[in-house]
Amino acid sequence: MPPAALAAAASPYDVCVNTTPGATALLPCIWHLAGGQETIETNWKSNGYRCRQAWDLGNQGDMELFYMIREPVYQLIRRISSTGLQLIPSFQKKVFSTLFFITFVMVAGVGIVVPLLPLYATNLGATGLYVSMIFASFSLSRTLLLPLFGRMSDKKGRKPFIMLGLISYVLVSIALYVSTTVNQLIIIRFFQGVGSAMIFPVAQAYVGEITPQGSEGYSMGLFNLSMFISMSLGPMLGGVIQDIWTMETAFLWMGVLSFLGLLMCGFCLPSVKEEYFQPKDRYQGSWTPILKDWEIWSLCGFRYAYTASIGAIWSFLPLLADQNFSLSTTEIGILVSLGVFVSGVLQVPMGLLADRVNRSVMVCAGGMISAGGMGCIFFASDFVQLLLALGLFGLGGGISTPALTALSVQNGERKKAMGAVMSMMTTAHSLGMLTGALIAGLVMDVFSLDLVFPGAGIFMTMGTVFFIVIDFLKKRGE
Repeated sequence: MPPAALAAAASPYDVCVNTTPGATALLPCIWHLAGGQETIETNWKSNGYRCRQAWDLGNQGDMELFYMIREPVYQLIRRISSTGLQLIPSFQKKVFSTLFFITFVMVAGVGIVVPLLPLYATNLGATGLYVSMIFASFSLSRTLLLPLFGRMSDKKGRKPFIMLGLISYVLVSIALYVSTTVNQLIIIRFFQGVGSAMIFPVAQAYVGEITPQGSEGYSMGLFNLSMFISMSLGPMLGGVIQDIWTMETAFLWMGVLSFLGLLMCGFCLPSVKEEYFQPKDRYQGSWTPILKDWEIWSLCGFRYAYTASIGAIWSFLPLLADQNFSLSTTEIGILVSLGVFVSGVLQVPMGLLADRVNRSVMVCAGGMISAGGMGCIFFASDFVQLLLALGLFGLGGGISTPALTALSVQNGERKKAMGAVMSMMTTAHSLGMLTGALIAGLVMDVFSLDLVFPGAGIFMTMGTVFFIVIDFLKKRGE
């Protein structure tokens, strides 16, 4: 297609999609019109040519990030300041924005409900064992079904699973509102875990597929913001809603948010037939080749070690802060949320860095920094030192997480099984949160509370070393 025809196209998507390999209309190239008015990139894929497009409309500055990462830093900063919200790192901005909001809704809904559930269950007569079963039922169903739904979304398409997950969240919120017994809460939370398994790994896989090559770090870093922001806001919103209305009203608010996400999913996400990747273009075989890939296992191992450390912090840091330091509830809340906050703030800048430097080095550096932060908790003697130690842990997570998810996207694209790879990563995350507290509790009972955190630091170091060894062997074999 000549430049004149390209310039006359009504939209970027009118310019050749899935041209057959034998066609001569388009070559894999990057073509620039004089004056930089429009830019079109096409990349070769195994099933034909697929357009990777970006349009720079004069002074509006609507330019895709995968061109920006090739610019000098000062030009990149200037462009970011001038384009603002236009910097969604995808050639399908509406899809990315919808998935961002859906993920925010899902995690915020959990955050609104979770802090209130122990109080609600206690009011219904639950003992400590039953309270733990309420939380364990969610983690159990989520962990078991994550691989299933992730793999099925590779074969059947992404949108149906996201919609079913959001529908289940609406129904769960209503069920929580009318629940009257502890056993009902356990069953309801089990089905909430099923809905969670349908949404998050599938949404991550969807984002990975519509991310331009070369900007995986920034794209996944920006997408991860939806999780970190909602994790911070959810508990606060739950408390505010309870103070203004009632505890049961908080459950309904989770349903309202989920219904809004469902509407966005129905109207803003394309149908399966119109998705950027079609099921026939993805890997349709068994799990065997994926499970035999040690690089994927190294990514999962690191993710597991990091989230297990978070589980230890959330479960036992409040106890340490109360017994050893006599801190107030507000100070304990600040300590527990600090790591998540620091990691969230760093997602976008570290994502940009991950598109410029070696991602494996970032994962290793972040892992060792996080391990050091866990060890520093053992030596802390006051609130400020605890604050610095947890800030160090969050810094490590902020450095490693965008690079880790970018490597996951690369592996998912290489395997043509994005859903399967993302479901494995999310399963590792879920298992880490589930078992981290259990292992930390065992360390506390056998040794002491003080040794929980250096023990978690050693575990984090082991996960990092495992990643380093597999990465070294992979590069040595190439």
